[in-house]
Amino acid sequence: MAALWVGNRGTVKDYPGFHPSQDAEAIRKAIRGIGTDEKTLISILTERSNAQRQLIAKEYQAAYEKELKDDLKGDLSGHLEHLMVALVTPPALFDAKQLKKSMKGTGTDEDALIEILASRTSRQMKEVSQTYLTVYKKSLGDAISSETSGDFQKALLILADGRRDESLKVDEHLAKKDAQILYNAGENKWGTDEDKFTEILCLRSFPQLKLTFDEYKNISQKDIEDSIKGELSGHFEDLLLAIVRCARNTPAFLAERLHGALKGAGTDEFTLNRIMVSRSEIDLLDIRTEFKKLCGYSLYSAIKSDTSGDYEITLVKICGGDD
Repeated sequence: MAALWVGNRGTVKDYPGFHPSQDAEAIRKAIRGIGTDEKTLISILTERSNAQRQLIAKEYQAAYEKELKDDLKGDLSGHLEHLMVALVTPPALFDAKQLKKSMKGTGTDEDALIEILASRTSRQMKEVSQTYLTVYKKSLGDAISSETSGDFQKALLILADGRRDESLKVDEHLAKKDAQILYNAGENKWGTDEDKFTEILCLRSFPQLKLTFDEYKNISQKDIEDSIKGELSGHFEDLLLAIVRCARNTPAFLAERLHGALKGAGTDEFTLNRIMVSRSEIDLLDIRTEFKKLCGYSLYSAIKSDTSGDYEITLVKICGGDD
């Protein structure tokens, strides 16, 4: 299943000459010594792919009868701990945990929910949903249903089910038809037919949506974003805008999220860790490019000026370079 989570624009690759048992031993020494040897932990965990880290965790468990993640938790603290634990978590489980966390307690972190559900592929979401059910003994759909409502909920449930078409073929006739449906459901109508927006934006493939948005502009003389902002509101509006941005350019959407996490007072480490770890083997190189375009400075420099210590060192290694 790992192939679902590996693209060709990542910053982290398989480590050549990989020896999981040697790595497990080195990590054990780094943790067991007097004071933790963070440098060793960081250099091993940031220079192995997630698939390799899973093998290290297996070896670690076999050799020391302890879970690597538990030992990391016991030995590290704060943001560094969260980041290192994220690195040794399988991708589908990591997303499941993030979704769980975003719906925990009072109030829901809608932005995190939207970011994950809008940017993952259908096949990824199917695996996340399966993992969620296995780990929490409750379906992701039920969790979303109990935390959200209305059109926002309806759209999230379709995305959580992984029902988006993933074929790369585009159908020009369908794009024209969908564009007209969207126009009739919004700009061209008194009141808005939200279901039509949900169906098209949550079920059509990203390449198909791009073509639909071009057709939409021809028909209405407006960008689909402007129509969504004019016709819809609240978290439902936020979700559909996120889908449009992901359909147009997922790395640009995630670069924007990183910019938000790194600007102003205080850093949003929750978002920073999630995007850096979850995209490090998929498209972090493209996210870096988009970040530079958006901000005028590199992601690398933003991380350096906004974080510190071993946490900074780890993020910078995942980032992979300056632009």
